[in-house]
Amino acid sequence: MNDGTTVIRPARPWARPAGDVAAGLGVDPAIGLTDDAVARRLAEIGPNVIATERERSIWASALAQLRETMILVLLGAAVLTALTGDLADMAVILLVVAVNTTVGVVQERRALGAVAALRALAAPTARVRRSGTVRPLEATGLVPGDVLVLSEGDVVGADARLCDAHDLTVDEALLTGESLPSHRSVEPVGTAAAPVADRASMVHGGTLVVHGSGTAVVTATGARSAIGGIADLLAGTEIPVTPLQRRLARLGRGLSAVAVGACAVVAGLGLLRGENWELVAVTGISLAVAAIPESLPAVVALSLAAAARRMARQGAIVRTLPAVETLGSITVLASDKTGTLTSGDMAAVAVWTPGDGELPLGTEPLPGTEAPALMAAAVLCSDAVPGEPGGDMTETAVVDAAVRAGLDVAAVRAAAPRTGVVPFDAGRRDMSTTHPGPVTFTKGAPEAVLGPADEAAREAADRWAGEGRRMLAVAETRPGRPRRVLGLIALADPVRPEAPDAIRAAHRAGIATVMITGDHPGTAEAIARRTGILDAPDRLGHDPGVGPLVHARADPGTKLDLIAAWRKQGHVVAMTGDGVNDAPALRAADVGVAMGRRGTDVARGAADLVLTDDSLATVVAAVAEGRRVFDNVRRFVRYGLSGGLAEILVMLLGPFLGLPLPLLPAQILWINLVTHGLPGVAIGAEGAEPDVLRRPPHDPAEGVLTRRTAAQTALYGTALAAACLAVAGWGHASGAPWQTMLFLTLAGGQLGLALATRSDARPVWRLSPRANPFLFAAVASSALLMLAGVYLPGLGTLLGTEPLTADWLGVVVLGAVVPAVVAQADLLADRWRDQRPRRRVRPARAPASPTR
Repeated sequence: MNDGTTVIRPARPWARPAGDVAAGLGVDPAIGLTDDAVARRLAEIGPNVIATERERSIWASALAQLRETMILVLLGAAVLTALTGDLADMAVILLVVAVNTTVGVVQERRALGAVAALRALAAPTARVRRSGTVRPLEATGLVPGDVLVLSEGDVVGADARLCDAHDLTVDEALLTGESLPSHRSVEPVGTAAAPVADRASMVHGGTLVVHGSGTAVVTATGARSAIGGIADLLAGTEIPVTPLQRRLARLGRGLSAVAVGACAVVAGLGLLRGENWELVAVTGISLAVAAIPESLPAVVALSLAAAARRMARQGAIVRTLPAVETLGSITVLASDKTGTLTSGDMAAVAVWTPGDGELPLGTEPLPGTEAPALMAAAVLCSDAVPGEPGGDMTETAVVDAAVRAGLDVAAVRAAAPRTGVVPFDAGRRDMSTTHPGPVTFTKGAPEAVLGPADEAAREAADRWAGEGRRMLAVAETRPGRPRRVLGLIALADPVRPEAPDAIRAAHRAGIATVMITGDHPGTAEAIARRTGILDAPDRLGHDPGVGPLVHARADPGTKLDLIAAWRKQGHVVAMTGDGVNDAPALRAADVGVAMGRRGTDVARGAADLVLTDDSLATVVAAVAEGRRVFDNVRRFVRYGLSGGLAEILVMLLGPFLGLPLPLLPAQILWINLVTHGLPGVAIGAEGAEPDVLRRPPHDPAEGVLTRRTAAQTALYGTALAAACLAVAGWGHASGAPWQTMLFLTLAGGQLGLALATRSDARPVWRLSPRANPFLFAAVASSALLMLAGVYLPGLGTLLGTEPLTADWLGVVVLGAVVPAVVAQADLLADRWRDQRPRRRVRPARAPASPTR
């Protein structure tokens, strides 16, 4: 035996006799380690600790916000503005940057605090035998060789080899995905390469003892345990860049080039006309800033933050803001089974009797006499008490089902009191009770209860086994008669009531839904059919866009490989999970979704979204919020760039129409501030379109500006520029203050576009102002600020404007309405083209494969 000085880590302890494992670890299970041996081992291998989450500092969060492309563009504009001595405009730009950064950081820290509040379970403690006595101990102090004393309700503190086990069952769902507890025994496992779920002679750290008792010698702690191995895999998994970040980066690069180009062209033309070089430089930089919708980062951040608040009210806590929009772009939803598609609790769902065949177990009384007799016998041969938590999950499920079916458990037991009992034994796999009559009822695994002559019962058991159900067979024995099979009871982890509707909603939204679980293939297929996963796009369980729709017996590495393969094909992947075995996949996915109730700290720490209700329906609702955010971001970009394009066209074409300097630098910046500030933020609060969950997701390779959006931007910007130049030309010819008229027309036209482009599907007269009252308030406030720039003494002088008469103001209003009319006409034309019958109708695509 090892003297305990050096820790020897046994290889594959589940496949070796318990005595050999204990000897190799230098411990006698009857005595345990000494305190000196424990101290030496702690010094050698360290405490039993696993890093569950790496939270970055507040400064790191701020720097991450400042590295966004649009922010870098704005910082560059602020520097250029400062170099020209325009400190007021520099301050405005830096204020936008500061607001955006603060909102992002505050929301991230707030989400981290919410996740911390979900940690309701205290650090696990263990009962350890050391120097011949059993003592309580925090699990962090465990070392290899410690002897764990296990009983019902204990959380296992570390990986350990069983030395003895008495009717021991363990819930390992967080590691394996198995929804039902697993029986444990001392006998070595024959296969040395057995996966975690099949290591019946082991218990693993973080799992829960649900029944029975035993002792076990710790074989691995910390990073060397099964949970620790998954944590290491998690640490090596990179967090992917979100689609919104990629799109904004591309947009930022494009806008930077446009801004620099516009600045150079305007400056060059000004110098050729002999303008003062300082005025030309300030004008060029002002126009460059105008070409960039500098409110975009604030609009994105505030839209995401508002969506995060709405999602929190629906039961989803957002940990990283970009994940909100990414949800709207997902093309594949990979879901764990246990606790997400199913309730995570065992329930008796059906019975089979020789005379009645298969009958469902619900809330209605069972018909006939055989099924009620079967349930009465099962209740008599059970120790579970109705309504009391704890105990064996199988026993509890059977008794609860009997109560739901109308059986009076107390009356049945009072009428046939127990006179003898043979307790359940993991080796024998059955339990027997004796009652007056005398009669003996036996309940257990079908292979232990059914005899060779029970062919019909065996056929039913084989059919249920193929569906992945767990079964109990019940038989009675009377003196002088052979054992008679009363029937079978099927147990399963029931499908959550909202899961099928959520799957159908995902299919309508063009999202392929895939199940990835560590559970039995038969169980996985049965749940997939009940939830509707295998109903789309075909019933063969295969989608041309994503491959198989059900993956059973999947380990953490398999989940990572699947996600990597889908992302390589261009998919945007959301992964749901609750166990430690799900954590690497949660981090590798574009959006990781963890369960808040059943989820482990490791899973929550790796996720972008935490569900407080553990419901897949909440994920689908979050998808709608994500699409709403992206629609509003695209809507604001179109609005902002239309105004920027109009300003560039006015500045470029104005001199050729006899308007030497159409707008002063201060006027450009004032228009930009007024029209892109409050209205821009209000656009981000627009409600979702009616078809938000009835259309395919956005193409992941598609930018914020699509061909259609770019065409609309060009149309609206050109219409606005034409209206402005027409008003200014009329004012110049009439001797009116044409520059002020141009100033107001340009701003008014942009504000009109904000109201006219609220929806891409419905005309403005079908939209209620109550859907987004903030936009109307913002437009009204901006209009007052524009009028203040003309009529307010001091401000008008600063901006170089002149008061207008009522007639001149009427001309301005007429010109400002033109872009809104053009936008509505374009919308109606689009609707007409969409509704026009086509000669050739293409076949509809399957809803679960939007990227084919």
